Amino acid sequence: MNASFDQLCRRISDLLQARGRLAVALDGCCASGKTTLARRLARELEADVVPMDDFFLPPKLRMPDRLSQPGGNVHYERFSIQIIDPLLAAKRAGGEKGAPASKRWPVLTWDRFDCSLMDFAQEPRATAGRSLLIIEGAYCMRPEFRAAYDLAFCLSVAPEIQKQRILSRNGPDRWPAFRDRWIPMENRYLDFYRIPELCEPLILQSGGR
Repeated sequence: MNASFDQLCRRISDLLQARGRLAVALDGCCASGKTTLARRLARELEADVVPMDDFFLPPKLRMPDRLSQPGGNVHYERFSIQIIDPLLAAKRAGGEKGAPASKRWPVLTWDRFDCSLMDFAQEPRATAGRSLLIIEGAYCMRPEFRAAYDLAFCLSVAPEIQKQRILSRNGPDRWPAFRDRWIPMENRYLDFYRIPELCEPLILQSGGR
């Protein structure tokens, strides 16, 4: 899907109107525009956003066997408990026909891992319980999460543009870590679980970081 932002908004708005509430996943490689897109959608469509960066894997869990797993570089156990389980419970409450019992998602509260501190932030985060919920970030389409979503997009970016964005956003000192570690881990996850095939591919005509 090569779309403008307005076209994407219309697509989501139409589906939201038809279903009453909507959970949208934005997965894809780093620097493909997931965070920027989620923020723009949140402003335009009054959505709640849950960033996968808040579920960064704590150092004590960064064991070789864990990091060798495709998609293991995220605190998926905590994400399941704090985000996915409440969403699935809300979907089940809608009954067999799938009609939501409420046009709003439940308020979600979660602990935020602060990468700058390499520790959990003192204050948790919470959604406002709006009808549109956006989950954004790499690894959000792990198999055990997918049933919670109504719509999923996989964002892509050309390698040279990805590098330029990372250099601009994170600085040249951080580029080797992305090149040698984070990007290969994300690519392994995307390939292993065939994420682009499970999601709608998305390239915005006016992309962001």
